Amino acid sequence: MNTWFAQTDAVGGSLGLSALVATLPLIAFFVMLLGVKARAHVSAIVALAVSILVAVIGFTMPVDLALMSAVRGGLYGLFPIVFVILMAIWFYQVTVLSGRFEDLRRTFDAIGGGDLRIQAILIAFCFGGLLEALAGFGAPVAITATMILALGVKPLKAAVTVLIANTAPVAFGAVAIPITTAGEIGGRDAAHIGAVVGHQAPILAFFVPFIILFILDGARGLKDAWVPAAVIGASFGIAQWATATYFAYQLTDVIACIVSLGVAVVFLRFWKPRGVAGVRERYGLEPLDPNAKSELTAGRVWMALLPYAIVVVVFGLANLIPSLVAWLNSTNLKVHMPLLQERLVTAAGKPVNSDYKFQWLNNPGTFLLISGLIVALIYMIFNENGRYKLSYGSAIKEIGTTAYRMRWSALTIVCVLALAYVMNYSGQTVAMGEFIAGLGPVYAFLAPALGWIGTAVTGSDTSANALFSKLQVTAAEQLSSNGAHGVTPELLLAANTTGGVVGKMISPQSLAIAATSVDMEGKESDIFKACLPWSMLLLFGICLLVFLQSNILHFMVSGL
Repeated sequence: MNTWFAQTDAVGGSLGLSALVATLPLIAFFVMLLGVKARAHVSAIVALAVSILVAVIGFTMPVDLALMSAVRGGLYGLFPIVFVILMAIWFYQVTVLSGRFEDLRRTFDAIGGGDLRIQAILIAFCFGGLLEALAGFGAPVAITATMILALGVKPLKAAVTVLIANTAPVAFGAVAIPITTAGEIGGRDAAHIGAVVGHQAPILAFFVPFIILFILDGARGLKDAWVPAAVIGASFGIAQWATATYFAYQLTDVIACIVSLGVAVVFLRFWKPRGVAGVRERYGLEPLDPNAKSELTAGRVWMALLPYAIVVVVFGLANLIPSLVAWLNSTNLKVHMPLLQERLVTAAGKPVNSDYKFQWLNNPGTFLLISGLIVALIYMIFNENGRYKLSYGSAIKEIGTTAYRMRWSALTIVCVLALAYVMNYSGQTVAMGEFIAGLGPVYAFLAPALGWIGTAVTGSDTSANALFSKLQVTAAEQLSSNGAHGVTPELLLAANTTGGVVGKMISPQSLAIAATSVDMEGKESDIFKACLPWSMLLLFGICLLVFLQSNILHFMVSGL
């Protein structure tokens, strides 16, 4: 059979022209989404079709190879990515169906001591991060926005608060699926990428509670509550760094959120909120009743927190016991992809590894399924005389309900991954990467902007990594070969991921979810205007950090 390899100057023998033509699928996607206002899955389908046309006509890729490349990418999009997200949302739904989620909400009310600023940080930042770690997919914004609105926060401030709070955990969201995707598409070790992100995201996380204080109560809020904000932000960031670097990157946000909540509970037992009466008066709330008693018991609080402890245990066992890790790896199935393995080769004539690894057991989605079944069983047994009702049947049925609800989003993910593989295998992404590498070492400063753009448009850090990971790797390899040894593929993949997190707050999907949750439908532009300056400021900070890591702060990424 005739072999074929990708040529980065396939269009007119020019790298620049080839790179320009290679942008057409991305332009089509953005134009459909923002210009035509088409739904995300329709935009993705159109972009996929354009990428196949560019591959066949512009880069001379045989039609059958282009179509099989799309199939290969779609398979990875379906499993594990869609499966992981499905299981993450289902796991959260189990806690809601059980009735225990309401106890968790009341727990946050009790911890904050009546200071709505501290309560908002705990709910939007800590608990929202936990939801992002397990569910993502807009759930954290929708859920925490309604909870903060119930505290008495004005709609616009509530929306902006939850959108900004949602930035820090996004990189490790849905059990770190954006990083897993970056590793798969970029051909690099996901754990290494996660460790580098763990040396970037914590710095961002530290400042988020201060921003929330300023949004909710201006300079007075910072003066009154900067100490707990620093404690919560620092504990979250340190836990993120330690987990991503030394433990399991998939659990980074789960552990960071649990640690920061625990630290906040202990700290607030000794530090009393200041200016509580003043902020409640400014928000038109009733003064606190010192004699009010909570219905919560220690047992109910523990049962509300139990699901997240089970997740940590299950993931910890699967990643830390060598014999179990080896057995789980042995269950992976390698699926041979017809045509690709026989005909797709590198310029040197070596076959491109295009086999599909079916990790039916050894993947975060399965671990979440096991965790959810354990939680459902415990909740079913310990129902406190019928106070909390959950049957195994209703828990299992919820999987189907969740799958139906996310059907169009699942199609979007599958098409975006199919698009990414067509662009990668045909040489489109590599052509763009080699061209922009001509910017030199300064490109390290701009690298996070690609993730920011991709996430702002698609609403997904995972999709942004699927679109640009190969490009980032190619640019890094070119720059390294030209002497910029500090610009490693892992650094730029992490930059794409971390840059994406601050783009999510201004994505149309996030704005729509936030607006709906706080009864501001039709006023998404107001929320956008309030979030954009923060998004730009944080993006500049990340760009500067990545540039310094590539030139001066090598110790932050070397040796990982």
